[in-house]
Amino acid sequence: KLRIKMKMKSYSSFFFMFFILAFSSIQVSLADCDNLQDTCPTSLSEKKTAFINGLSCNNPANKSAHDFKTMELSKAGSRDRFGSSVNIVSASKFPGLNTLGISIGRTDIEADGIVNLHNHPRASEMIFVNEGVLEVGFLDTQNKLFQKALKEGDVFVLPKGLFHYFLNRGVQVATVFSVFNSQNPGFQSLTSKPSTSESVEKIKRKLISLSELQLDSVNDLSLAVSEIIYS
Repeated sequence: KLRIKMKMKSYSSFFFMFFILAFSSIQVSLADCDNLQDTCPTSLSEKKTAFINGLSCNNPANKSAHDFKTMELSKAGSRDRFGSSVNIVSASKFPGLNTLGISIGRTDIEADGIVNLHNHPRASEMIFVNEGVLEVGFLDTQNKLFQKALKEGDVFVLPKGLFHYFLNRGVQVATVFSVFNSQNPGFQSLTSKPSTSESVEKIKRKLISLSELQLDSVNDLSLAVSEIIYS
């Protein structure tokens, strides 16, 4: 009996250590890998023969200061039906970002325009309002809405993976610059691209009404979000 108890205790210790190590490995895998050298600009010209979790590095002999500069955010992009343009610059466009665990973005929203509900599944986002005024809101996993009016110079943080929106309530174009804590944050929208102007206006009205409501009921908020999704 004593031998059996000792074996059971040994097995328990083994499984405990196994779960600790497994959990630690999961935690590490959830973040971008640490860089193992000072810099690792993306190899943009290399033809892919292997597909890895990340991007391959350029030949160190070919590195230059040009790899660490970009003009991708120097001007606004083409606006969509919602009156906004979102440009996320990751390591695939900006070689110097590779292995650094960050990416950047620019969003331009015309007056009364919106960036519809979306999330970045692999990154948190910190935004800086460069010009204009806008309203930003995000939904947590309990369907609680956090929203705030922002003006030029304000900074706001959007937690990783949570759905959020931007709404320009001003009379001029609003410009927002973003930093993400992943070199590939991703972009996932809750709704499909509307095919008609009527569909766009319907979603706009519902998002504006959502931002104006003081919703205390989770059910009411869930219903309001569902109406936007299935517009």
